[in-house]
Amino acid sequence: MEVHSVLKYGLLESVYQEALSYELNKRGIFCETEVNVDVFYKDVLLKKKFRMDIIVGDIILELKSSTKIISAHRAQLCNYLRLTQKPIGIILNFGSETLQGERWVYDKVSNDCQLVDKNMEPIYSSVDLFGDGTLHVE
Repeated sequence: MEVHSVLKYGLLESVYQEALSYELNKRGIFCETEVNVDVFYKDVLLKKKFRMDIIVGDIILELKSSTKIISAHRAQLCNYLRLTQKPIGIILNFGSETLQGERWVYDKVSNDCQLVDKNMEPIYSSVDLFGDGTLHVE
């Protein structure tokens, strides 16, 4: 990805967010940044809001600048997918020497998120990843 190639690794997430937004817009791909997510509890809108990094159509892009993608990053993206019921989320980690990424899909029926491969075939579900902590994708 051009953003990682130009800026390299280890900068703040906000820098990568601005650069990626610029690249998407330059290519004619509309995106929104810092999008608030409402949280409801029993039909009551809570004051607490979450903020997603970038939205491109129905796809959530969660940006990280960490040495590796960890379970907390996955849980954050899955929470966003569940709250918004958007079908696809991608974690992009700019914090290592090579760009890291994971593609997740949300299943409304099971209310579960699944890590999928490049062909959108399931690899793991969030139940496996976050349930008992025994399975980790690193």
